[in-house]
Amino acid sequence: MRPGRIVMLVLGTLSALLGLGLLAGAGAAGFGNYVQRDNGYFTTPSERYATSGYALTTPRLDIMTERGVPDAVPVGVVGSLMLSGSGESGKDIFIGVGPRSDVAAYLDGVSHAEITDVRFNPFRVEYRSVAGANVPARPADQSFWAASATGAGEQQLEWDLRSGSWAVVIMNADASPPTAVELKAGARSELLWPVFVGLLIGGVVFLLIGIPLIVLGAAGLGRGGPPPMPGQSWAVAGAAAPQFPAAGAAAGAPPGSAAVYPARLSGYLDPKLSRWLWLFKWFLAIPHFIVLFFLWFAFGVVTIVAWFAILFTGRYPRSLFNFNVGVLRWSWRVAFYSYAALGTDIYPPFTLARTDYPADFDVDYPEKLSRGLVLVKSWLLAIPHLLIVALLTGTAQTWVYRDGRWAQVGVGVSLLGLLVLIAGVVLLFTGAYARGLFDFLLGLNRWIYRVWAYVSLMRDEYPPFHLDSGPRDPGDTAAIPPAWSPAGPGAPGGGPAGPGAPGGDPAGPTNARPTNGGPGFYGIGGPAARGPEKRETPAGPEAAAGPTVPASQDNRPSH
Repeated sequence: MRPGRIVMLVLGTLSALLGLGLLAGAGAAGFGNYVQRDNGYFTTPSERYATSGYALTTPRLDIMTERGVPDAVPVGVVGSLMLSGSGESGKDIFIGVGPRSDVAAYLDGVSHAEITDVRFNPFRVEYRSVAGANVPARPADQSFWAASATGAGEQQLEWDLRSGSWAVVIMNADASPPTAVELKAGARSELLWPVFVGLLIGGVVFLLIGIPLIVLGAAGLGRGGPPPMPGQSWAVAGAAAPQFPAAGAAAGAPPGSAAVYPARLSGYLDPKLSRWLWLFKWFLAIPHFIVLFFLWFAFGVVTIVAWFAILFTGRYPRSLFNFNVGVLRWSWRVAFYSYAALGTDIYPPFTLARTDYPADFDVDYPEKLSRGLVLVKSWLLAIPHLLIVALLTGTAQTWVYRDGRWAQVGVGVSLLGLLVLIAGVVLLFTGAYARGLFDFLLGLNRWIYRVWAYVSLMRDEYPPFHLDSGPRDPGDTAAIPPAWSPAGPGAPGGGPAGPGAPGGDPAGPTNARPTNGGPGFYGIGGPAARGPEKRETPAGPEAAAGPTVPASQDNRPSH
């Protein structure tokens, strides 16, 4: 465990997030400054406002500009308000801005309407009617107006914002009812440009602090030795490493056979799953979700850094590669525990390294990557797979025109989530997990994580369009028969499984859960690189499950 690297990663993520937030604010301020139009004002559409009373008022200035102007204008705000409108049937109109207290005294006992809310997309206005029997004097004869415009045709009022509480009043110039106008409002601020510059500089500074901290922290957590190459982990001693063709399928493999890909995902079903624990795993996994938030942010930053490294050198920095693989591995363990498979009740470890957890993910390190492919593979070439993954996970989105605006909505439901829900309900009522459904879910997750490995630039081999079901990945070499007997429905003979042991496999020894060793690397809470571990020979019924392999025959390299 390297607490210094963890602190660097966390501080770097927080700094980078703050920098991105400041840059987002800078973008909004810059856009607002750019779109100030109509003689320098950011304007609303022209809409009709009407009341049967003598006047229309807006007790809050932000109403007419849909929260573009603050209610009580603070001292020092540099900006202007613009109101432009015309009366119906050729009537002369009056538009004025005055102190709120004076406006209230002027309209005391007068029938009028207050505009309480305005929405412009689509247009919707809400009024609050105020009853009264008094007849007001002509508005232009009043002396308290801070700014006003009156006359025939279109009238425009421009007013520099000042400190205080103000109200807008719109009336017929002769103070007669009813009142109806076509009106648009605008606002501008001279502060948008300096705000944009300040936020931009602050965002860049925090990013320049955060990104190096993230990269150094990730490199430190990923340092500790190369990942196991094909045939080195979970392999029978002396077994030949599989070859990975560019298309991702095993060379010479017959149609319909399992596809060998250098990103390998496995998961082994726990034979003693609790009927009800899955209902609360969302809560139990919250600590992992918090950690994964930081890890995935770092994953994105590291992937961008790796993109430049591959473009200029053709190599993925080994320590950064190990870190990103570790993040995917951690994510898969949590997903396997929770709502991507519900495959085990064993709580996932807080580590990036490979462990003996019943779910594992690994990617073979590429000695050389194409500089040309890095430009297109993570978005253009991956589009067919990304569409499939979106359909499997329910993340597909489309745009629809609704209520006068374009809105983004989801398309369909998550097939993966639906199947996991079915598995959970069946488990709740029967205490059994349908093995065929589990195998299918592992195939779906295997497809998703292969695409993740490809999109995150870890391999050049294109992921196969192949659903490889079952707990063991086809890319894993023949498994060492375990020192315990697999249990569960359809398992072959043997002794009882130990506590927490994964379930049996109808396929027999070739599908049995292997010993998940292999060199690791420093991770969050993780051990350093491991050498060969001594494995004890079982006695009694467990011996029938197959021979054990002594430490001297374990094909995992030591460091």
